[in-house]
Amino acid sequence: MDRSSLTKEQRWLIADRLAEDRLEDTNKNEAPVTVRKTFYSEYVKRAIDILVSGAALTITLPINVLIGIITFFDVGRPIFFSQERTGRYGKTFRIIKFRNMTNERDKNGELLPATKRVTKFGKFVRKTSLDELLNFWSVFKGDMSLIGPRPLVPEYEKRYSRRHRARLAARPGLECPPRSIGNHVFTWQEQFENDVWYVENISFRTDVMQLVMLVRFALDKKSSEARATVSEKGIFMGYSKDGKAINLNQVEDSYIEAVLKDTGKAERHSSGKAK
Repeated sequence: MDRSSLTKEQRWLIADRLAEDRLEDTNKNEAPVTVRKTFYSEYVKRAIDILVSGAALTITLPINVLIGIITFFDVGRPIFFSQERTGRYGKTFRIIKFRNMTNERDKNGELLPATKRVTKFGKFVRKTSLDELLNFWSVFKGDMSLIGPRPLVPEYEKRYSRRHRARLAARPGLECPPRSIGNHVFTWQEQFENDVWYVENISFRTDVMQLVMLVRFALDKKSSEARATVSEKGIFMGYSKDGKAINLNQVEDSYIEAVLKDTGKAERHSSGKAK
């Protein structure tokens, strides 16, 4: 079954049905989360964010100017990509990055998969994390932190289980690296569980350890190549029967078929009225 041809509306309907069918059971079977709040997590961490991000913005200014010029010739205007993301306690904010994908669309007007739109230069900046430099502005403003769960799109929020929603208890970060080097793209389950571990263990020691892991993660060739592989993780859709976070490719065919059938009926009904 070709899932790449599903429209955004159809994908969201599938996610809604998954949530309706499985969130309650998933919540019952998950371990509770105890978010750690200390003087460090509430005040010292923020002070460090301001100092480091301010210095980083100054130091990386020439690099950002150069990336902006190359981006202009690579994908044209606008050179910036802006998108809403979910921040601490579910508050939304906008992130700004340099564009590294074209806006090519299919016959239905839907954007082509990211793997078909990302440019060669885009792959390079993703692999080297240069596309993340502008996020230091979000850190400086207070929307993000240096270390913390990565900010995701607002549409995902109502799909989270109670346990995984706890990742929103901390400011989202530039990165929340895995605690061990791997050679594959993090699954949604792995990412969310890593985020939950972080909010339960926020401390100066944890952040230092995470920064060390971030450097190791960036320098490791296999991990770097995995990071540059866009869209392999797919769209977060909800949970499997055994309570694991899944992407679109892991959703059972029955959900896809049901939504295709229902949306097909709706389209035929609409066409009938138009006549």
